[in-house]
Amino acid sequence: MANRGRLFVISGPAGAGKTEIVKKLIASHPDVRLSVSCTTRAPRPGEVDGVNYHFVSEARFKQLVDEGAFYEWAHVHQNHYGTLKSTVQKELAEGHDLILEIDVQGCLQAMAQDPTVTGIFVSPPSRENLEARLRNRGTETEESIRVRLNNVASEVATAYKYHYVIIHQDWSVVPNALEIAADEVYAIIVARRLEIDNRRDFLDHLSQSLKA
Repeated sequence: MANRGRLFVISGPAGAGKTEIVKKLIASHPDVRLSVSCTTRAPRPGEVDGVNYHFVSEARFKQLVDEGAFYEWAHVHQNHYGTLKSTVQKELAEGHDLILEIDVQGCLQAMAQDPTVTGIFVSPPSRENLEARLRNRGTETEESIRVRLNNVASEVATAYKYHYVIIHQDWSVVPNALEIAADEVYAIIVARRLEIDNRRDFLDHLSQSLKA
């Protein structure tokens, strides 16, 4: 029987590079799966419903909240985000390690609800680098950038509650910064797979065979 999968929640300030890291991780390691969240925000250019997010209306989102359908949900930057319980539990029960890329509020909710959740905080190397990343996106208004930067201090303060912190370095200084960050996340996943709780059945069997 396969071990139950583990839930890894990746979050951090907008513009820290979470999405790029997760994309790189999933592309390099098909043994890790991505959970698709719901959101009420409008799709960005190139985003596909059901692939990047499940895009829903405010009314539908509220209905799902009232039904208790979310594993976690939060209101961030004037939009709602949430992860369906059914999606998460099905994947974990099948033994799949699952990545959730969500906001800080959502990660704290998930860790509070389930002590087996592993929280991974992605941080930019500096405030200046974060602002440059937000501007280079080309998808943010000046007002949006101002709001996001004002939220950074409180978001970084929550990093102390996480299990791990990944510093996504400046690409102009560390050209392979993305690969390094993705490798560090995967190292965390592998380390958790090797914990004693995932090896008890093997050790019990081995110990029994040695007594024969």
